[in-house]
Amino acid sequence: MISEALHITAPAKVNLFLSVGAVAPDGYHPVETVLHALELADTVTVAPATRFEFSCSHDLGLPHELNLAHRAAMAMGARFGCEPHVAIAVEKRIPAGSGLGGASADAAAVIAGLVTLWGLDPLDPGVAEVARSLGADVPFFLVGGAARFTGRGDVLEHVLPAIHAPVVLVRPAEPVPTAEAYAAFDRGEPSPQPSPDAMDAALRSGDATAVAGRLFNAMTPSSSGLVPAIGSALGLVRAHKGVIAAEMSGSGSAVFGICDGYGSALECAAYAREAGLWAVATRFSPHGCVVRPG
Repeated sequence: MISEALHITAPAKVNLFLSVGAVAPDGYHPVETVLHALELADTVTVAPATRFEFSCSHDLGLPHELNLAHRAAMAMGARFGCEPHVAIAVEKRIPAGSGLGGASADAAAVIAGLVTLWGLDPLDPGVAEVARSLGADVPFFLVGGAARFTGRGDVLEHVLPAIHAPVVLVRPAEPVPTAEAYAAFDRGEPSPQPSPDAMDAALRSGDATAVAGRLFNAMTPSSSGLVPAIGSALGLVRAHKGVIAAEMSGSGSAVFGICDGYGSALECAAYAREAGLWAVATRFSPHGCVVRPG
């Protein structure tokens, strides 16, 4: 068992590909998605303590007990019969309600931290069970880099090669409630959706331009119908010099653009901020949650 504090990088993600099927009897939509981690990340500290302590740098408008990182600690303790006598501190950089996976990444970071702190086997099926119980994106952050998922978005199909390219992220102020976005999707007319195989091939080629040419998100029409600012943000990013292609992440409201250079990402982010939007330049990352001692 580790006796020192652990610092875990909890990266943001984007959906390079997201297809969505008709709602199933259990109320969930089957999806096929290709996710990629980013260098933009929260930092989660997990340290031994005499009792459970939890703090978050940003007030997300929720009681701590409902924070996904808090719930991850409780779920890990229950699953593995360990008292969660740990101090958890979450330093937020990923905006909430953006489709960038911040809450899920924080939960995965807590899981990864406790696996290390308690000396658990990371391949123990219970670790994956806890991750899946907390949300569809949580298992991805335990894998990291790039990967294809099926089911509700929580079943690993296979890991894919990460690419190296700059990315600009732009987020309208208004969030998109996930349930409302999927309800809007269900009300829409079904349309043909491509296979994720082409995105797989693009990632395997290592060509960022090929990846950019295969971006797809079936949720973009419904989410932008609910929050028209998403469409405006996409138009702003797509029109900016140096942006190869852009798409929405998850069910929104953040959009991302793959750029031809980091300078282009910086310039696009600055332009979006001048328009009153949250925006940052970042890069794709080959890592999921990374645990570092000390």
